[in-house]
Amino acid sequence: MPTLQLDDLSLHYEESGAGTPIVFLHGLGSSGRDWEFVAPGFTGQHRALIPDIRGHGRSGKPAGAYGVPLFARDIAAWCDRLGLTRVHVVGLSMGGMIGFQLAVDRPELVRSLVIINSGPDMVPRTLGMKLAVALRLLVLRVSGPRGLAKLIAPKLFPKPEQAELRRKVIEEIGANEPDAYLRATRGLIGWSVLERLEDISCPVLVLGSDHDYTPMSVKQAYTARLQNARLQELTDSYHAAPLDQPEQIIDVVKHFLLELEAPAQEGQRP
Repeated sequence: MPTLQLDDLSLHYEESGAGTPIVFLHGLGSSGRDWEFVAPGFTGQHRALIPDIRGHGRSGKPAGAYGVPLFARDIAAWCDRLGLTRVHVVGLSMGGMIGFQLAVDRPELVRSLVIINSGPDMVPRTLGMKLAVALRLLVLRVSGPRGLAKLIAPKLFPKPEQAELRRKVIEEIGANEPDAYLRATRGLIGWSVLERLEDISCPVLVLGSDHDYTPMSVKQAYTARLQNARLQELTDSYHAAPLDQPEQIIDVVKHFLLELEAPAQEGQRP
C-alpha cells in the first residue's frame, strides 16, 4: 500500500490496473476496504486508486478541525502529485460528498462523478435529523467508535446471512481513533454545496439503494438540478451498497463509463 506525504498528511492508498483512472472514495469511519468487492471489477480497463481519507484507515490523523473541503483538497493534491488528470470519481456516502466538493472546486480534474447513497449537503433541517445527529455524537463520546459500530452494523446489514459483513463493519469502525472519528463526524455537519450544483457540468450518475437512510425522492430532487445527471436505484440494498450489492454497482458503473469513453475510443480508430 503506497504512501504519499502531503504537507501535514501521510496519505495511504491502494492502486491496481491500468488505463483511465478511477478514484474510489470511502464512507465516514471506514477505509478503502469499502471497495474490496467493487474495484477488482474495473482493473481490466482502468487504473483503480483507493485512498484512505485523512483521519481514516492507515492515513495520518493530524490534529485540527476536519471537513469536506479539507478532505477534497487532500484528494486533489494527491491527484496532482500522482499526475492524475480527468479522473472518474466514485464516492460512497462521505466519499460522495467529497466528490461533489471536488467537482465544484476542481472541475478540470473530475471527468465524471458516481454518487452512491450520498448528497450535496449535510445540513440537519428537521427535528428528526437534528436528533439523529445529536444521538450519534453522544454515542461516540460515551461509547466510542466500537459502541457506535454495534448500533450501526445491524442497520447496514440486517439479514441473517450478513453476519460476516456485520462483523467486518464493527471491526472496521471500531478500529477508528476516537478523536479523529469525532472530528471527522463533526466536520460533515452543516456542509453544503447545494447552491453550486448548477455549476457541475461533468456527467453524474447517482445511485440510491432502495433501503438507504435517505429516500429516492431526495436524491431525485438534487439530481434534477444537475446539468448532466441521472438517477438509478440499487435493489435489495442498504446504505453500504458496495458491500451488499457490489455486482450491481460494477454493472451500472461499467455501463456509465462505457458510454462516456466510447466516443473517445471511436475517435482514435483509423
